[in-house]
Amino acid sequence: MTADRVRQVAITIATITPKTRWVFVTIELASGAHGLGEATASGHEDDVVAAFQRLAPHLLGKAGPALLEFLTTLPLANLAEAAVVSSLDQAAWDAVSRERGERLADALVTDASPATRDRRVKLYANINRCTLDRSPAGFAASARAAISVGHGAIKVAPFDEATPDVRRSGGLLNAVAAGIERIRAVRSSVGKEARLMVDCHWRLDVEATRRLVGIAAELDLYWIECPLPETAEHVEDLRALRAYANARGVRLAGCEQMTRREGFAPFLSAGTYDVIMPDVKYVGGLKELLALATHARRLGVDVSLHNPSGPVCHAVSLHACSAIGNTDLLEMQFDESPLFEKLQAPRLPSIDDGAARLPDLPGTGLSLERTMLARVTELHWTCQ
Repeated sequence: MTADRVRQVAITIATITPKTRWVFVTIELASGAHGLGEATASGHEDDVVAAFQRLAPHLLGKAGPALLEFLTTLPLANLAEAAVVSSLDQAAWDAVSRERGERLADALVTDASPATRDRRVKLYANINRCTLDRSPAGFAASARAAISVGHGAIKVAPFDEATPDVRRSGGLLNAVAAGIERIRAVRSSVGKEARLMVDCHWRLDVEATRRLVGIAAELDLYWIECPLPETAEHVEDLRALRAYANARGVRLAGCEQMTRREGFAPFLSAGTYDVIMPDVKYVGGLKELLALATHARRLGVDVSLHNPSGPVCHAVSLHACSAIGNTDLLEMQFDESPLFEKLQAPRLPSIDDGAARLPDLPGTGLSLERTMLARVTELHWTCQ
């Protein structure tokens, strides 16, 4: 067996909070080099494990380009499969670039000098999961805390009351009122200079979104994210809402759970969004992400990576942003759990003036702190 062939593949589920479990995968090569990926898919952990156990054995013995090419051929029939294949691709790239002694960003883009790529990636803080006090004052306090540690941009998900039952009953206009008060409180708290985004989590309808567009224009929001369910029957509504929003100086963003370019195609061709938000956990591979970003830019659509998950996704996303170049802000979870930092070995560079620097180490530059990981592991399965 040559040194770069896969010797072992493993999956670990770590309990982070009562609501959050991070799912990590590891690929180990015969040389001893290893790579990390993250397959966190909230609420789908059992399906992720089943998909991993089905797919992982097929990686054993594969090496280098053949391994990376094989991963592009695997099916992505659902979100769990997308998370598994994407995480295995991340881990394979990490392992291969570590073995070569080069950064992941440099391994992904071989036709550009590392000196020409930005080593600092601009960020925004997702404060949703750290905000246990869901009052306007609670949201405002979380936003101020994020600003205090160096963030210059904030995202909120304020529409707790806009449930599927309320949507079906036609009561969304009343239900979004509390969310709008939360948005106003955050804007007042962080001032006019900070960028502020609102994530709707597909909870609204056309009428409620149009109302939110008016608020967004008034409060100078940076974008409105995922207002409607991203299904075929809503593509035309989203296109019309984008035109309505753009006429008022507001942008729309979405497509955080789409896989491969085929998943994004209907939304890009219809012109539904100003910003697409691929996630390294779901997109189906890092080279696929780079190709998607190139295609989106040709259509005049910005790219901002979705990234509310654990430290492995964060490290991979930093390198992906550097490889893509000129991305919009990268999402980052804020203060959900101290485990985000405690699981990092070594620690990733800290936030400075709203940005983070790439680690000066091969691969992603991140390993997981074994003792801490063992304390929070609820499942570990190895294929070899």
